[in-house]
Amino acid sequence: MGKKMVEKVIKRDGREEPFIPEKVVVSAVKAGADRKNAKEILEKVEKRAEKEIKSEELKKMVLSSLEERDPEWRKNWETYDRAVKGR
Repeated sequence: MGKKMVEKVIKRDGREEPFIPEKVVVSAVKAGADRKNAKEILEKVEKRAEKEIKSEELKKMVLSSLEERDPEWRKNWETYDRAVKGR
């Protein structure tokens, strides 16, 4: 059986967009992770996700993985998300 791949993200408003793996890596790096950890987080997401994933579920997976590695990374991500996206 081949590796399942995430293909699309379902946004909050119902729009669909292609899943871009580099976005997960870049988000993790911006939160403080080094590239090695960021790629491991991406691999974990790709293993657990289906072909399509809701953006909120993707966010939960990434935040959980960041916190497992370093709780400060999760805090950094949440601070950025509030400041830039107003969430």
